[in-house]
Amino acid sequence: MDSPPAFAKPTLLIVDDTPDNLELMFGLLKDDYRVRVANSGERALRLAQAEQPPDLILLDIMMPGMDGYEVCRRLKADPLTVHIPVIFLTAKVEVEDEALGFSLGAVDYITKPISPPIVQARLRTHLALKAAADFLRDKSEFLAAEVNRRTHEVEAMQDVAVLAMASLGETRDNETGNHLRRTQRYVQRLAQQLQTHPRFAALLTPENIRLLFKSAPLHDIGKIGIPDSILLKPGKLEPAEFEIMKTHTTLGYEAIGRAERGLGHAIPFLRFAKEIALSHQEKWDGSGYPQGLRGDAIPAAARLMALADVYDALISRRVYKPAFSHAQSTTIILEGRGTHFDPDIVDAFLQIQTEFQAIARQYADSV
Repeated sequence: MDSPPAFAKPTLLIVDDTPDNLELMFGLLKDDYRVRVANSGERALRLAQAEQPPDLILLDIMMPGMDGYEVCRRLKADPLTVHIPVIFLTAKVEVEDEALGFSLGAVDYITKPISPPIVQARLRTHLALKAAADFLRDKSEFLAAEVNRRTHEVEAMQDVAVLAMASLGETRDNETGNHLRRTQRYVQRLAQQLQTHPRFAALLTPENIRLLFKSAPLHDIGKIGIPDSILLKPGKLEPAEFEIMKTHTTLGYEAIGRAERGLGHAIPFLRFAKEIALSHQEKWDGSGYPQGLRGDAIPAAARLMALADVYDALISRRVYKPAFSHAQSTTIILEGRGTHFDPDIVDAFLQIQTEFQAIARQYADSV
């Protein structure tokens, strides 16, 4: 059914159980409005919930069965009719009656016998108020939808930018393939598994897990600053070369920090990106690098990435090693529980290890 044109007359619904009253009000209002009538509360509710609802309801109070108060109560409880103005039209003139009507959501109260000029004036006033309220509500809903759309666009651009930045580092190491996507999802699942753990619950909120997922691909961004002769060396690094390789952690941290400072304000997900880039090579026993942090001094985001990164390195082929099986990789991680890795994160990994395998299969490197 087509919507009525913008210039159509407003629609009124008159509710009264007395035929003479309906006839009187119809005759008074038919020239200026489209008028519908209902002789019971039940019929009034059906008409109010129609595809084209009335713009305003004139409602008698004293009706058999469902009285006007109950009709108003139901109208205001229904999202489809809550915004339709209700004016009580009644012979009840006690202050308590008016107070009850207003408390139920009525916008006005006209007593019988009616004065036609007063009825017309009140209708014009409340229809104008409704038109303004409808405009503001529509505008608000439009703006909310527009903000939501723009937010999704910004987040999508943010995700693309992060992956593009991270890929710059990864493209210099031609054996990493889908490493970014796999480790991103390993970190996400570990975080979700630990979401209710007493040691992690305060940090691993749904929003922070979302930010961890976004930031995880930047863990090796510092590799951009490592010379090709070291990064792409087809064999074991010499001690001096390894010292240079280790600087990718601080290089990544500093690069992200410079980007954030260039924006002029802190970016929430870059907090995790900086923690991961700097500290994902730290070890639980303090033997890692670059700062030799120990235990809980290592940021939780970096501890999650440490396990994800090592697992993926173990199951992936490198020029200096074959791909290990999941069972072999799990054994190595278990041996590192309490030395290389946070014990609780290892336990979480063991509980969801089949999901790690599924992620590895879904984002397997092309042969």
